[in-house]
Amino acid sequence: MARPIAARRHDEILKRIAATGIVSVEELAKGFGVSRETIRRDLKVLAERGRLDVVHGGAARRETVEAAFDERAHENIEGKRAIGRAAAGLVEDGMVVLLDSGTTTLEVARALAGKRNLTICTNALAIAQLLCRVGGTRVHVLGGEIDATEEAAVGVDVIAALDRFRVDLAFIGVGGLSHSGEITDYLRAAAEQRSRMILSADRAYVLVDHTKFGRLTPIRIPEAERATALILDREPPTMMADSLARRGLHTVVAAA
Repeated sequence: MARPIAARRHDEILKRIAATGIVSVEELAKGFGVSRETIRRDLKVLAERGRLDVVHGGAARRETVEAAFDERAHENIEGKRAIGRAAAGLVEDGMVVLLDSGTTTLEVARALAGKRNLTICTNALAIAQLLCRVGGTRVHVLGGEIDATEEAAVGVDVIAALDRFRVDLAFIGVGGLSHSGEITDYLRAAAEQRSRMILSADRAYVLVDHTKFGRLTPIRIPEAERATALILDREPPTMMADSLARRGLHTVVAAA
């Protein structure tokens, strides 16, 4: 009977991770009435099958494919709007602003409506279309091949275009923020592009809504620690906050 019981336990562990993004060894051991060592063995088996990632004290959901832009646009709308308002509050009239693609950076664009004489650089189709209609705002599209999932230009042409601009502020999206404070993305090309965006600006801010807390996407974003700060919609968990502090990453929590 041991193997069927373990299989049922594995199924339940995966359901909990799917719902919450992360689980702890302690809570699973209490919930199933088994030892911590038994749970650690369960997590090791599931990690070897590629179903989750083992992290300090527990396990987290593994994600390798990003959802489509339209699907993400309906997730945590109020949190993303709060981040958008906080980011826009850092922008002064006359600045050159780089807006990365993504549903949170789109909220930054919407919050910039009252600013004057801005120059916007963006690879995102929706952002370019929105801000080109704002009087007095100049919009430059960073060209390249359009990624259908992101609805934005990606690749070497975008990176090359960055060299033509002097950027005051950059607002960067990400794929995930691990509990160990790693800022990550889904694809190597996207991670490299976002790294170059961070380096191109006098000040760069990484935008992370709480649905990305603990999300384990596979590629680290190089130079992410050089960002001025992370703008979040809620306080991160204690372990994550401590990890970010050790990495020298400051956080700004947007007002609701």
